Amino acid sequence: MMRFVTAVLAALVLLGLAGAAWYYRPWSDYAPAKIRALEDPEDYPITYQRMDEFLPHTLVAADAASPFPHNLSPLDITYEWQGETKTLDQYLEEAQVTGLTVLYRGEVVSHAYAYGAEEDSRFTSWSVGKSFVATLIGKALHEGLIGSLDDTVEQYAPEYAGTDYGATSLRHLLMMSSGMDFNEEYSAEAPSDVRPLFFNAFILRRNPDEMVARIERDRTPGEDFHYISPNSHVLSAVVRNVYEGRLAEILERELWAPLGMRYEASWLQHKPGPEGVAIGYCCLQASSEDYARLGQLYLQDGVWNGERMLPEGWVDQVSTPPTPSHEPGASRYPNRGYGLHFWIPEDYDREFYAAGVFGQYIWMDRKRDLVIAQNAGDPNWTDRNVEMTAVFRAIANTVAPLNRFDVHGQAPEEADAQAAEADAMEQQP
Repeated sequence: MMRFVTAVLAALVLLGLAGAAWYYRPWSDYAPAKIRALEDPEDYPITYQRMDEFLPHTLVAADAASPFPHNLSPLDITYEWQGETKTLDQYLEEAQVTGLTVLYRGEVVSHAYAYGAEEDSRFTSWSVGKSFVATLIGKALHEGLIGSLDDTVEQYAPEYAGTDYGATSLRHLLMMSSGMDFNEEYSAEAPSDVRPLFFNAFILRRNPDEMVARIERDRTPGEDFHYISPNSHVLSAVVRNVYEGRLAEILERELWAPLGMRYEASWLQHKPGPEGVAIGYCCLQASSEDYARLGQLYLQDGVWNGERMLPEGWVDQVSTPPTPSHEPGASRYPNRGYGLHFWIPEDYDREFYAAGVFGQYIWMDRKRDLVIAQNAGDPNWTDRNVEMTAVFRAIANTVAPLNRFDVHGQAPEEADAQAAEADAMEQQP
């Protein structure tokens, strides 16, 4: 009997040691213990600058860098919030902002960094990456690689053939109206489908395409606004297929090089090497200025260096609520609505933005020709989202006040040119 007990105890010890070895993996750069450490809120501002140190990834080269001109000046910003006058510095500290870039008329007019970050730091995008995937969908549509947004996924991504996702249109995915049964809850205390999707990919090395393909529909697509990350991952599979490559390589070739992105970036994938599948609903790492550059492409109506990269009307389409349920205030998301993979603020006036969990944003103000890119590690980001809108509008009103535009919303260069022409006419004899 004693021998039996000893053998059982020895087996349990060996199992414990084997489990500890698997969990901590001292021989691996991507141990489950390191991955679970990403959940500590106190470390968010630092962790979200180091995601590609903890997780497998593919690098995105910046071999055609073309930096924006810099014309920096301090921003003396105040804004009203809940009966209190606050400053921009207060907001940056409270929101644990790690990087902020303000781009006006194609020039960097202000930037700020904290928590050890610098201009070339790679901040994680979280769901801002969704808007990059949507941009690649738009580019493929413009180039004829995608025939129509009303085409189904399985026409382009055979890995989803015969599934509910395979029968879903690209438009309904972009709208976040796929009708899929999925719980997008980020809190560790609440029931969640998105947390297992993320951690199972990296800890268990499960293929994200295979996990997403098992999700089933529980209502008719196109009827409501239901924001879920698998929609974006499926769109990334379409991108991988129509451009025939890995997502990071496609991003480098189709956006990073043409836009002259300034710094090297990375995209996380579920395991190292060429067999790794990119996590298409998040997980780009890039500099603050390069996030702002995507916003500039949208301000320029999808045209860069005189060449159209996105379809005519694309920017209007992605920045307009497609149904009443997508209007700000009509959904479970307070004070914001949705277009096609871009968010729309309350009382919007040619404003829209990309957003990621814990305080990642690319804010685009088409009327003012202004972009604001923010990265952060803010555990209270959900409570601060509406305040973000007030802050960004205060920045916009300071950098490009409304009185610099005529009543028709002309851009400054147009108004200036017309004013100069009028002055010249008045001076003629």
